[in-house]
Amino acid sequence: MLNIPNAKFYADDVLQEKQSISIHHGKITSIEKSTADLADEWVLPGLIDLQIYGAGGKLFSAEPTVESLKIIEDDLLKKGTTGFLACMATNSPEVFNACITSAKEYRSSARNLLGLHLEGPFLNPKRLGAHVPAFVRKASLEEIKALLDFGDGVIKMMTIAPELQDDKVIQYLLDHDVVVSLGHSNATFAEATQAYNKGIQTTTHLFNAMSPIHHREPGIPTAFFDHHQAMASIIADGKHVDFEIVKLAHKLAGNRLFLITDAVTPCTTGPYQHIKKDDKFVMPDGTLSGSSLTMLQAIKNCVSHCGINLTEAIKMASQYPAKLIGLENFTGKIETGCQADLLILDVNLNLKNVIFKGALQ
Repeated sequence: MLNIPNAKFYADDVLQEKQSISIHHGKITSIEKSTADLADEWVLPGLIDLQIYGAGGKLFSAEPTVESLKIIEDDLLKKGTTGFLACMATNSPEVFNACITSAKEYRSSARNLLGLHLEGPFLNPKRLGAHVPAFVRKASLEEIKALLDFGDGVIKMMTIAPELQDDKVIQYLLDHDVVVSLGHSNATFAEATQAYNKGIQTTTHLFNAMSPIHHREPGIPTAFFDHHQAMASIIADGKHVDFEIVKLAHKLAGNRLFLITDAVTPCTTGPYQHIKKDDKFVMPDGTLSGSSLTMLQAIKNCVSHCGINLTEAIKMASQYPAKLIGLENFTGKIETGCQADLLILDVNLNLKNVIFKGALQ
């Protein structure tokens, strides 16, 4: 049994102060008014990152092993990410298979690893960003069936360019509970809108590697903003997307916009060699690749630079991604009955402690 005697947190957009949170058997069992004469501690739900390539010095696709996954988990948990999808960029079938094999092997002992996000290889060659063009191709239904069969449930999310894929491929992914994300795409406004209407749930790193907004060609971002249901991730580091654009995107999309880090780690081997430069990562040719963000820093950036209030920034990093992957009743918020994945912060939002599944880390 664990107790946080004097917590301050947001619930339903209302600031709750002087609350005592009781935890038992890994879940929040009660939230009551506190009588403790202690300084309030900010408490946040655990953060959920649906697109991260590596952490703790390990880039998963470069070292696709169980040991890498454990190191990545440990590092992210220390930083407050209590749930994540390990992302794999476009690569060879051999590397994909090695990553999937390790994820399946690690699944029984995994803690905050929720599964895999395959970003590619079924992308548009015109919008690849840092992805390797040699491996990019159109999907066949047979390949998708074999991939999901081999994945045996660990593939939770896939980024594709829908304008180049057959409808039966997209529908098969949706029918097998894979979250499909529109990304690295050159779709027109009409094509993107049609993709969302077919059931594609979300959009990968809004504004990056996609057809842009133009006054005569409204592109993917406009289709997303115009849709009533589609969601989108965004990288709030000020490098991939200017903070003013993050602010504008949130004003237009509200609770359909969520945060990812898209974070990588330094790597000098394989097709994705990430070099850190001025708080961002680039490829050897200078192409912008991943970020150096943490989810907590993304929250701080939204508050400090994007005019987004704290309660909403927290939801963008917890509740909204949890909803997208179907875990909104399980984690991502501070409510009785939810898994006790909680962060304790000081008044400046610096991380003090992490509670994961009811245990102090």
